[in-house]
Amino acid sequence: MKEYLASEAMRALVLFVCLSACCLAQRPRRCTSPPLLTGKFSVSTQSEKLLAFAKYSYDALGKRIRLREFGSYDNKTFHLDVLLLYRQGVVYKINYRNHTCCKKPLSVDFHPLEIPQNSTLLGQVVLGSSSGPGQGVLVNTWAGELPLKEGMAKYVSTVTEFGCIPVSTLFHSDRTGWMVTSFFNNVIGLVDPQDLIPPPFCKDAQLEVAEGEDPVTFFSLF
Repeated sequence: MKEYLASEAMRALVLFVCLSACCLAQRPRRCTSPPLLTGKFSVSTQSEKLLAFAKYSYDALGKRIRLREFGSYDNKTFHLDVLLLYRQGVVYKINYRNHTCCKKPLSVDFHPLEIPQNSTLLGQVVLGSSSGPGQGVLVNTWAGELPLKEGMAKYVSTVTEFGCIPVSTLFHSDRTGWMVTSFFNNVIGLVDPQDLIPPPFCKDAQLEVAEGEDPVTFFSLF
């Protein structure tokens, strides 16, 4: 009986090792981040003109993003509170201090947080340590190009292997140069769903389109 139990235990151990090896050997796959996210990120540019920190609420289902950010640009500080509603094609610039709201057209399509299908895997690493449970995070880094009106843009994105939570993104275009975005304190879900609804004093805001002014895009906010 002991020999039988020992044999079964050994068989189970071998099966476990084989399954573990198969799992580790799987090539990382391109992924899409959770449709509802709340968190914070920092943005900086290679030219050192821009340094900003933002709190964000992200809703891929309703195609809505709320950004509350502060920072400096060309050594001048700024505060910005915007609500981007892609389905309606509008962006609200909100000022709670004065209870004013500026409504402008949003000219770009909504793009979910995801790794594009034409991206290339650069590698998989552990951030932190792999010496013990909970000491590190397994992440995948991908690279590729995106077409913009002014030409092609390059990106390098890092996301977690489990959950596809954004960690960082390097973005380069002729207009911005290199831009680094680092995500932190991410929470799956919407901490406050009201953040994605225009405040009451925005109800009567009229759409403003100044002559000669370019419509607002996501990257023009930074």
